[in-house]
Amino acid sequence: MTKNAANASSRTATPWGPAAVVEQLRLPQQAGDKRFSSVVELLENDRGERLVRFAYATDGTSRRGPVTLRERDLAKLRKELERRPSLAALLAEAFETAGDA
Repeated sequence: MTKNAANASSRTATPWGPAAVVEQLRLPQQAGDKRFSSVVELLENDRGERLVRFAYATDGTSRRGPVTLRERDLAKLRKELERRPSLAALLAEAFETAGDA
């Protein structure tokens, strides 16, 4: 487990077992009178495997379902990732090698 995961304050369930929340960002969004947040989390399980979870939250509770980001939300996501280097690095690596799959 990495230093970040060992110091993470919260744990969460995944289909692959429990994992530590290493980094998390929330993007507040609004559609009409509906307010919610899209959430991106970097997780690490007890075997050291890193996972990225996308979710949305209403009233502070994470929900299942599709996460939809508008173009302007993607700009906010990019800015927020500047403050979360581990999550940013993992996503950047995934997109840099996407053509190799």
